[in-house]
Amino acid sequence: MLRTDLVQHILGLAATLTVALLPMTAQAGIQQQLDALGPGAVFELPPEQVSPIVIRVADVTVRCHADTVINGGGEGNAVHILAAGVTFSGCKVRNWGSDLNELNTGIFVAREAGGVTVADNNLQGPAFGVWLDAAPDATVIGNVIRGDASMRSNDRGNGIHLFNTQGALIEGNDIRQTRDGIYIETSNNNCIRNNVMADLRYGIHYMYSMDNLLENNVTRGTRTGYALMQSKRLTVLNNRSENDENYGILMNFITQSELRGNVVTGVSKGQFAGAAMLGAEGKAVFIYNSLYNTFTDNVFANSNIGIHLTAGSEDNTMFNNAFVNNQRQVKYVATRTQEWSKDGVGNYWSDYLGWDRNQDGTGDVPYEPNDNVDRLLWTYPEAKVLMFSPAVDTLRWVQDAFPVIKAAGVQDSHPLMYPPEPERVPSAVSNPNSAEPQ
Repeated sequence: MLRTDLVQHILGLAATLTVALLPMTAQAGIQQQLDALGPGAVFELPPEQVSPIVIRVADVTVRCHADTVINGGGEGNAVHILAAGVTFSGCKVRNWGSDLNELNTGIFVAREAGGVTVADNNLQGPAFGVWLDAAPDATVIGNVIRGDASMRSNDRGNGIHLFNTQGALIEGNDIRQTRDGIYIETSNNNCIRNNVMADLRYGIHYMYSMDNLLENNVTRGTRTGYALMQSKRLTVLNNRSENDENYGILMNFITQSELRGNVVTGVSKGQFAGAAMLGAEGKAVFIYNSLYNTFTDNVFANSNIGIHLTAGSEDNTMFNNAFVNNQRQVKYVATRTQEWSKDGVGNYWSDYLGWDRNQDGTGDVPYEPNDNVDRLLWTYPEAKVLMFSPAVDTLRWVQDAFPVIKAAGVQDSHPLMYPPEPERVPSAVSNPNSAEPQ
């Protein structure tokens, strides 16, 4: 049985069980009732404002009435789960602490609490939303998480934070106005899928994590959609970055990973205090010191730069992707030529001017996105004032007419005449930052 089906089965079974509510007396408060539960019990919190709770009994279900609000009182954790096999669902959680150093969290899952399910809750508060503290095999599904929009972004906690967590399923959550949406730190073999994230620093943030699946997630209006850092063997499938700033996908020291079927569109220059950051560029993909990765079936569109490679980002496999209506398709300065095709299959480039005489769908002339003038302007940025001058036009004409010196760069020997999947190519109309390619 799939994990999602199992969760639905558990929640459906819980709805049919007898709710274990003890009489409310001066001696038996809510916390005492929780501590008195036996394995397999189902406990429904009453329709009122409830103080922070701790769940210490294994294999119980704790859920909330529609009018229950768990109020953290402005400090510490609102909900602290210390036992394995707990299901916590359907609760409104508010006003927990704001101390990031103390890991103040709406729902804190301790390391001894393996196999916990946190489902269909609504959280709003200043620090972390859900923290998995080395708790294995956790499921965090269908939650709505909001940070405190009145705070500086860097002072907020992350929506969902995985620390040294193995085997987690993070699915179907809606996260906004926290610092990062989902932060994965030294956590291996996790599945993160079908989440929606907006108005954040980073939508997804990986650090030192291996063998993770990242699938069908959406980021919108973040300062970076997917920040993948110091990790190996990530499988990044069918995710979307829509109108994020600075970077759609940022890769820093990523190796042996696969990026397939992703769509990144409308990445623009970052904003600071209402003004464009000096020197900032909106990059659909930025690859820094990342090797032995495979990019296929992706769409990078309507951004300032389609893809920027630097600091030894070589030996990556790139084929069957679509680069559409980016102001500059590729930015790459290095000493080795990179061939971006595989087994006769290249990529689609919306600014390709070659021809296809035999009508086989592949261009007869290789695509080379950068010339010597581009590299000169990247090496000496102050020369950009001459970008549209007659002198630069003359240099471009000379290098085309007399190609004596050819610098290393990206080459696609088998460019595609049509996008592999035209229906997945976003329209440029919705992106105010798009422009005709150079």
